[in-house]
Amino acid sequence: MSGAGEAARFVGQRLARTEDVRLLTGRGAYTDDVVVPGMLHAAFVRSPTAKARIVGIDTAAARALPGVHAVLTAQDMATVPHRLFLAYGDPASTKPKWTPLAEDRVCHVGHAVVMVVARDRYVAEDAAALVDVRYEIEDPVVGFVNAADGPIVHPEWGSNLAHESNTPEDPAIDAIFAGAAHVVEGRITHQRQAHAPMEGRAVVAVPGPNELTVYIGCQSPAMAARYFTECLDMPDLNVRAVARDVGGAFGLKVQPSSDESAVVIAAMLLQVPVKWTEDRLENLTSAHQAREQEMTVRYAFDKDARLLAADLDYQSNLGAFPTGIDSNRMALTIFPGPYRLPKLRYRGRAWFTNMPGQAPYRGPWMIESLARETVLDVAARQIGIDPLELRRRNLITEADQPFTTITGYLVEKVTPLETLALAEGRIDIPAFRKEQAQAREQGRYLGLGMAVYIEPTTMARGGPLSSETVRITIEPTGKVKAVVSTHSQGHGTETTMAQVIADALGVDMADVTVLEDDSSRGGFGAGAGGSRQAVVGGGAAIRAGAIVRDKVRKIAGHLMNANPDDIQIERGAITVRGVPELTSTVREIARIAYFTPDRLPPDMELGLEGQVRYRPHTPMVFSNAAHACIVEVDAETGMIRILRWVASEDCGNLINPAVVEGQIAGGVAQGIGGVLMEHATYDARGNPTAATFKDYLLPTAHDIPVIEYAHMVTPSTTEGGFKGVGEGGAIIAPPTLVNAVADALAPFGVRCLDLPLSPERILDLIDGAREKGAG
Repeated sequence: MSGAGEAARFVGQRLARTEDVRLLTGRGAYTDDVVVPGMLHAAFVRSPTAKARIVGIDTAAARALPGVHAVLTAQDMATVPHRLFLAYGDPASTKPKWTPLAEDRVCHVGHAVVMVVARDRYVAEDAAALVDVRYEIEDPVVGFVNAADGPIVHPEWGSNLAHESNTPEDPAIDAIFAGAAHVVEGRITHQRQAHAPMEGRAVVAVPGPNELTVYIGCQSPAMAARYFTECLDMPDLNVRAVARDVGGAFGLKVQPSSDESAVVIAAMLLQVPVKWTEDRLENLTSAHQAREQEMTVRYAFDKDARLLAADLDYQSNLGAFPTGIDSNRMALTIFPGPYRLPKLRYRGRAWFTNMPGQAPYRGPWMIESLARETVLDVAARQIGIDPLELRRRNLITEADQPFTTITGYLVEKVTPLETLALAEGRIDIPAFRKEQAQAREQGRYLGLGMAVYIEPTTMARGGPLSSETVRITIEPTGKVKAVVSTHSQGHGTETTMAQVIADALGVDMADVTVLEDDSSRGGFGAGAGGSRQAVVGGGAAIRAGAIVRDKVRKIAGHLMNANPDDIQIERGAITVRGVPELTSTVREIARIAYFTPDRLPPDMELGLEGQVRYRPHTPMVFSNAAHACIVEVDAETGMIRILRWVASEDCGNLINPAVVEGQIAGGVAQGIGGVLMEHATYDARGNPTAATFKDYLLPTAHDIPVIEYAHMVTPSTTEGGFKGVGEGGAIIAPPTLVNAVADALAPFGVRCLDLPLSPERILDLIDGAREKGAG
């Protein structure tokens, strides 16, 4: 990362985030903070029913309200050439038909039917309430269990089965199960969740002559610009996307929604700036949602409790208009995780329903770890072996690597056995078991849960996620400007990229400015998503920094009559190895590079700039972790209290340990919320029944324990040795917590595999067991 004889000074340090000064003093710039001259405001008329034909729309009263600029329907939108498509799909794809506003039918509660554009949000909301939409209500499909035999959600699709994944027939697997010493089965269900970002979806569309500027809360300005360029069928239109502080995304803001697209199309139609900011009711009832899925796992073990095969059956609810039409093949193929699993069979099905569409949510394949790890604990109890010993016998070891899973993933530079041992070492398990036994005698129920996983953090095999780009410029002032295609959702890339670049150049970190908020500044990149920015963005930063650093050395060596290899750069000061009296600065070299071309080495171009697009040579970079937690379950109230949490992680070289731990903590908090409380509930007619934070419960600071961190460092083979960590906490926290609760309730002989584990559900399990004489 640094030149010969120069030690890294910023990478690896626990530094305060540079962006926190503005964020913590109220100086952040979110999309709702954007104000432009002449800006109007939008509000939507949304369907109050899950499925219906639209038989009439009366907008007269709304149009007559003073301050209303326009009342737009699907027919009005159609006058602007456009096509909505899936962000990672083919722009030419039209199935199922997806429009900014509903045309002739609505497919879920909250489906936008009419848009009102007015002088302010208050007038727009009032006018929206005056629009009269008449519906012919039909029976909806609610939940994937009803999808196979229910009414068709999209007639043009012809079926509610949106996607199916299957492994080829393999009779050998049936033979393995028939002859296995132990066969274990378990089914886990994960409820529907909302992303609930701090700032919901928001957009300000500003049209101009042959140009469009879109201020939008998103995960990549370049991806958003590309989307609207493809969406608006206007060859001469130049689209610029700007995304400043985002306030959390978690997958919700990868794909511009139909609502955001409607705002952009309205601005183009009316040729005025239009703004819309989603309120919390809209976010909880009409935005994309996530998770709702189930997986049934069957394991076959030999007599020594070693894995022989696994058989999976997976189903998920895609809702009406998902951001991707897929049966979560990633979850199915990544299922072997950190284990030596010789055989795997799976069937995955994803269904359309009359509910808000599914979007990825932090670790969208996490069901694989949740199902794998919880059913492994079920297996340990059934076989009569300690859950940790069962894992030890089956985990991939250092000697096994590089290891290719049965589904074809190359796994290398991971430490599942070692991180498990590290987590185990932080907890005195014999002492805990003694305490647990004593507590049970007192009617108190303590439990210990552990889980192990590997996480794919960079997917470089193809598609938008394959690469990122960085352009570094040392200005004539000696200051460094870095335009990167990464993008922060609040997770610190402004700081971590500056740390990498400062080390790569040998300058002070305070002299580095990282710019990542404007698609017009730099090259295309997918930005946030897939826990990949440290690997791909960091790799690009190292290589671009090396180009610029070598230019500085070449110029300095030429001016000082020294070998460029002997030029040392430290905090912007330049010295010659072995000749301490020869000195210069990066600032002096920069002035020469721009203003005095005759002093440069022969045939050297002016300026100090370097740009690199980096794609890792390995198709997928894996990080790994083992987590452990201790809980107490109150058998009288059903309440679960987390007493302790240990996170043992290996994400390669740590750029900033504080940022890494912040990412882990945020993910763990979301995982705890998913296990214990968060639930986007619906009634039988598809009406949302968790429309406020009184009903959709989020974890608070009182629900999240102090997390104890243990770091291992096994560098990856990519530039910088980095691995990703952004989604890991959200993936591994759920099985860790579920296993702890199951261990606490072991005396009752119950399975805790239906989420969320709310107090009501826990009491139902305990009461059912007590009726059978357990506990």
